[in-house]
Amino acid sequence: MNIMLRSASVLAIFLAAQSAQAEPAYARLYKQQYGYMPSCNACHKDGGGSPLDPFGQQFKDAGKNLAAFDKIAKLDADGDGFSNGEEAQAKSNPGVKSSTPKNPGDWLDTASLIPREVQAQFPGVTAYLPKDAVLTDADIARAKTLGAELGKADENTIYIPLQDQHPAGTAIIFPAQYQGKDFFLLLATDRKLVVTAVKPMNTLHVPDAAKSKAYDRFKGLSLDQLPAAKGSDLDAAITTAVKKAGTLMYVRLKNA
Repeated sequence: MNIMLRSASVLAIFLAAQSAQAEPAYARLYKQQYGYMPSCNACHKDGGGSPLDPFGQQFKDAGKNLAAFDKIAKLDADGDGFSNGEEAQAKSNPGVKSSTPKNPGDWLDTASLIPREVQAQFPGVTAYLPKDAVLTDADIARAKTLGAELGKADENTIYIPLQDQHPAGTAIIFPAQYQGKDFFLLLATDRKLVVTAVKPMNTLHVPDAAKSKAYDRFKGLSLDQLPAAKGSDLDAAITTAVKKAGTLMYVRLKNA
């Protein structure tokens, strides 16, 4: 079986895997604390991998562990008059002002979890399967053989568009860093795990990242064939981030 067909088969197998292991560490802690699985929008402004919202920032500043929830429970991250703890217990979003215990909104609905930028990559698709990619020791070791250094901090959400209940591709939103400043990118593939697009998504802190010519070089490459970075300029920072995100997707889909 060639690499393209094998990757497509791997993606189909991944869709069938519904293990509880496919939950990011934060979500598992949230469930342990409050008794239900949150959406990634509890901590992120626009889905997994996008910038942190006020609640996410408070959680990060408090230590990103189980004890952090108690530390920030009495704070009001979104300024809506309800404490973080009150909102979480009522299943409203503690990071979004429009979501309150009296009117939680649809933040826990799967349909609300797909970022607009991801949907734009798959016109006509209306069904998505967000899958949280948690790295095992085997994944990290496999990534290293592919030239990428991954760790628990790289765990993320993979968005899988579905057509006729079959995978039509993948997408991921992920951070990059240049000179100590974060920016965010989006990577999309077809169903064979070949890159169809890499785009800047949030470059507020690194404006030049929006104008980089580096993105086109990844199109048409399989996720396991992404190049390693050379040098230390902005394009190298982009290449490093794309390599890590693409490899994360590859090892999780392959090993699912």
